[in-house]
Amino acid sequence: MAVDLLAIAAHRDDVELTCAGTLLRAADAGHRTGILDLTAGESGTRGSAALRGEEAARAAAILGVTERRNAGLPDAHIHNTDEARRIVAGEIRHFQPQVVILPFPIGRHPDHRLASELGRDACFLAGLRRYDAPGEPWRPRKILYALAYREDPVKPTFVVDVSAQFERKMQAIRCYASQFDGAQNAGEIFPTGQDLYSLVEIQSAHYGSLIRTRYGEPFFTHETMAVDDVVALGVQSM
Repeated sequence: MAVDLLAIAAHRDDVELTCAGTLLRAADAGHRTGILDLTAGESGTRGSAALRGEEAARAAAILGVTERRNAGLPDAHIHNTDEARRIVAGEIRHFQPQVVILPFPIGRHPDHRLASELGRDACFLAGLRRYDAPGEPWRPRKILYALAYREDPVKPTFVVDVSAQFERKMQAIRCYASQFDGAQNAGEIFPTGQDLYSLVEIQSAHYGSLIRTRYGEPFFTHETMAVDDVVALGVQSM
């Protein structure tokens, strides 16, 4: 069945780290949510693909997603090829999302950068009536980029208040014990001497502070956001 919000990421656990709170908030509001992991994580230093699959299933249950699927692309070898586009476009047609969350297109992990480019191209191609991919043509209405853990000076277009969802977000992240227990860095999260779980909380608290709340998840859009009522704008200025 079609979902309202689909998060696409290179690896199992990427979604949990970057936008799990937003998925939880959407599900709490009655929206249907989904996750598409592009790889099984078979090239990861820790754990195994099979173990990460079990961890991903447990995390998906906590997040309340309608469906979690895996595109089966090779871990550490994601490329924006015709065949990869066809596979991901077929998955987009399967989920039929209104909104898609992608990784930010800049990052130290090649899979993250290429997953962003591949996901955006596949979103467009999936809408072409004569494009050779499984399923009926479908093009998402909106693409969002998860901005968490960025060190370059990119200001979020908006931040989602995930204070009420934060404990469940952390529960989902902790499902990946094979990846994160005892770890001090992961993906785009650089080490500071603290454990990874503390780093996630610190980052989430920072973005929450930008909107005067406890925890937040930041996003970027290329499009300028529209405002219907300037009198109702949130976030206190002074």
